[in-house]
Amino acid sequence: MQEEKLKPTLEAILFACGTPVETERIAQALEISTEQAAELCEALKEEYSQRNSGIRIVKLGDSYQMCSVEEYAPQIRIVMDLRRNTPLSQAAAEVLAVIAYNQPVTKAFVEQVRGVDCSGVVANLISRELIEEKGRLELPGRPLVYGTTDHFLRCFNISSLDELPPLPEEEEKQEEFGGGDSL
Repeated sequence: MQEEKLKPTLEAILFACGTPVETERIAQALEISTEQAAELCEALKEEYSQRNSGIRIVKLGDSYQMCSVEEYAPQIRIVMDLRRNTPLSQAAAEVLAVIAYNQPVTKAFVEQVRGVDCSGVVANLISRELIEEKGRLELPGRPLVYGTTDHFLRCFNISSLDELPPLPEEEEKQEEFGGGDSL
């Protein structure tokens, strides 16, 4: 494909898909290397961030997606007749944190950490598309394991789970073993 057509084609792909598109798939479609596709995506992402646009491009793991800028959400909700998402309950936030930091995990693991039944909370998080079933363990009863979704990354405005803040005990361990500032 001609070089001057790559960026507009990428833009059309991201717009048309509406969901995250893996860099490898973009490379196949544009008939370029994965590295070139990643560079092209980053360049387009930067272009969108430079101009005063209602659209931005976000990186989600090894994928890219076109989405609206948060400040225009109220107007978009009016046009699309969407209700404001209700905030997560304390229980949902706790379950989501346990899953995000320890995934893939079983519901039994989450319940062991929290000390209470979390069936309803897990079902709610699945319906909100923040977590999903990631498979089954090879144990008696073959329990389901859960993990976070790309929608979770978008909602928390992070590209990957590596961007989650460290847990307090991890920070203490780093300081204890010389990872923190010394006097």
